[in-house]
Amino acid sequence: MSAANNLRSEDQFLCSICLDVFTDPVSTPCGHNFCKTCISQHWDLNQSCQCPMCKETFYTRPKLRVNTFISEMVAHSSEQQAAKPGEVPCDVCTGTRLKALKSCLVCQTSYCQTHLEPHLTVKRLKRHQLIDAVENLESRMCTKHDKLLELFCKTDQTCVCMLCPVLDHKNHEFVPLREEYEGKKAELEKTEAEIQQMIQKRRLKIQEITESVKMSKDAADRQKAEGVQVFTALMESVERRLKELMKEIEDKQETTEKQAEGLIKDLEQEISELMERSSEVEQLSRSEDHLHLLQSFSSLKAALPTKDWTEVRVHPPSYEGTVGRAVAQLEETVWKPTKKKLFEAELKRVQQHEVDVTLDPDTANPYLILSNDRKQVYHSYVWKNRPDNPERFSYYGMVLGEQSFSSGRFYFEVQVKGKTEWALGVATESINRKGKVTLSPRNGFWTVWLRNGNKHEANASPPVRLCLHPRPEKVGVFVDYEEGLVSFYDVGAAALIYSFTGCSFTHKLHPYFCPYMNQGGKNSAPLIICPVNQTESIND
Repeated sequence: MSAANNLRSEDQFLCSICLDVFTDPVSTPCGHNFCKTCISQHWDLNQSCQCPMCKETFYTRPKLRVNTFISEMVAHSSEQQAAKPGEVPCDVCTGTRLKALKSCLVCQTSYCQTHLEPHLTVKRLKRHQLIDAVENLESRMCTKHDKLLELFCKTDQTCVCMLCPVLDHKNHEFVPLREEYEGKKAELEKTEAEIQQMIQKRRLKIQEITESVKMSKDAADRQKAEGVQVFTALMESVERRLKELMKEIEDKQETTEKQAEGLIKDLEQEISELMERSSEVEQLSRSEDHLHLLQSFSSLKAALPTKDWTEVRVHPPSYEGTVGRAVAQLEETVWKPTKKKLFEAELKRVQQHEVDVTLDPDTANPYLILSNDRKQVYHSYVWKNRPDNPERFSYYGMVLGEQSFSSGRFYFEVQVKGKTEWALGVATESINRKGKVTLSPRNGFWTVWLRNGNKHEANASPPVRLCLHPRPEKVGVFVDYEEGLVSFYDVGAAALIYSFTGCSFTHKLHPYFCPYMNQGGKNSAPLIICPVNQTESIND
């Protein structure tokens, strides 16, 4: 007997009263099976013991016995899971539909474990193509020819049946679905690898950003600690100098008061003596004794005080300039040394962002001479025959650095020693290179310069005059692209020359150099890009 005939229908496991899978299946004397609870309640309600199936009546309520065979079959069936939402249900099951394990592409049907058995045992069914259970099996059939989709048309990039190449896709290129599947699967694996690589890169970027935030916080904490230390020292110095100033003023006032007290004491002593003598004179003037008056007159006249108080004065001390001198002394002894230390520390920090800058010969004006290592540039009166490419400055004697920067921080140093005119800084890639230009941020230049040997200016809008004495011999240029900051330093003096702040950079930035004209040898010294020596400013 075939396995299909041996396969029991799921209906055999359903109670005819509740129409659900048996619970505690029991058999009546007539041979029919029900849930124990269902048949008991049925008989209680009808007040008679009649079989719901065959209508046989029992005059006494039969003793119900458990049907062990059905119980075992129900237990075996319950081991299979009912289809959950999102899972493929068996197309054969009635009542509770179990989860399908396989789908047959030939039968266009999905089967649970029980209903799949014929496809695993019957010879003709074993030739059917089984796949993991899927929904919408009809989508795997050709809508035109009602045949299984077995080929892939590479020309139209679509799945087709065996009739399509003959009827609708003539002269197209076809491959079996498995072959195209393997190719696409390989592409997906490659895509998956690329996605995983992208995920890894982004995780690394998160790690990098997190580390940057940590570094920023550490730097901020150091800066706050340094600021507290510096300003605490400054406040202590100011308070100490204020106390000294107050004491100096109070000492002067005390000396004045003591001087005044001494003079007043002397005057009061003389007043006392004069009042005593006045009394004697008054008494003598009333005397009627001629001889006594004449004999006493000379002694009274001679005893009068002789000190001339006309020119005696108390001169208040002069306080003019006292506060100014105290502030000047404070600046000289406290602020200047502190400021120098601060700028030395700041310079050392920005020098950590040193980049290797070389001059770009394709941008150099034809009057400029570049060294072989492209680290030096000076002006010559001899015109060099160079191609007039778009990058080249054709009007002014300018040249850009070969390197460009569109993010982060960078720093470089240039020796300007011996020159009477120069200009340095950074410029955007989009600047005008063929005509007259004004060095200003709105034209894409952030620069400082020396003109006429003594005029230093920051080329802002409007220009800012700079007081630099002595003249810098080496200038450092620092840029923080995201912060919008361009700062210039006198490297030898470890001093800040000028800072452009709040800049909005939208293009690549290049280092900018202009040695200006030779001036008959007065300005013949080259601009030299130097390696950073971080101990130089401290040793000088």
